[in-house]
Amino acid sequence: VQLQASGGGLVQAGGSLRLSCAASGRTFSIYRMGWFRQAPGKGREFVARLTWSGGSTYYSDSVKDRFTISSDNAKNTVYLQMNSLKPEDTAVYYCAAQDQATRQYKSWGQGTQVTVSS
Repeated sequence: VQLQASGGGLVQAGGSLRLSCAASGRTFSIYRMGWFRQAPGKGREFVARLTWSGGSTYYSDSVKDRFTISSDNAKNTVYLQMNSLKPEDTAVYYCAAQDQATRQYKSWGQGTQVTVSS
């Protein structure tokens, strides 16, 4: 599975951005899609995930009620709608695909920078 993330940018605190992640290749092997982020000097942090078939979602406490993960399976694309952004949301955001067989995130997108100014 190949993943292409897009949609990052610079936004003021309180603003919104929508990230997209387009999947190609063996998309039938995807169990879940997830978004992760990594801020400068910090480790990678889980943000949200969505089950590819069925659409059940789960969020980290830090983004719950502000971010929404969704998908358009016909387009093999997953989205992350980010509202009420805070400076602490500044990070490189990565999408990842969890494999059906191993339930591991085996495919990763290239990352897209999100910068929130105060």
